[in-house]
Amino acid sequence: MKNYLPAQPGEIRSLNGEVLGTHDGLMYYTIGQRKGLGIGGRGTGEPWYVVDKDLENNVLLVAQGKNHPALFSTGLIASNISFINGDVRPCTFACTAKFRYRQEDQKVTVHIRPNGTAFVEFEKPVKAVTPGQVAVFYDNDVCLGSAIIDEVIKMDVSTATVTS
Repeated sequence: MKNYLPAQPGEIRSLNGEVLGTHDGLMYYTIGQRKGLGIGGRGTGEPWYVVDKDLENNVLLVAQGKNHPALFSTGLIASNISFINGDVRPCTFACTAKFRYRQEDQKVTVHIRPNGTAFVEFEKPVKAVTPGQVAVFYDNDVCLGSAIIDEVIKMDVSTATVTS
């Protein structure tokens, strides 16, 4: 990637704004990433996880703990929808979806909107859903289609708690 895009080093900050270190370029990190941050066990001693990227300010945002609410989202907006049967008309349906390789199926409700995008509502919060990755929709073992994740709808971290 570095052969095509120049790296822009920047700050790694906690959600409360504390500068914890520096990164080599936001493109090298993904939501949910734990390894390779180089910021150690500061704070509670639990591992730090990438929870967001502030592209405008070139800041990598991190939080401690594998179940930190900032790692979870309740839905997403997707585009470039492609269904196996070719039908991408406005509709609403329930199915399961995967957002990461080897992830368990997640129960979702898909709302195909008139503008050709999808609002995907999660039955329960899902960890480390990342813009730019693919959402793949299933009916049991049958693949229905996929879409590119444009935006993630995050949990309200001020009031949320997540347990494994």
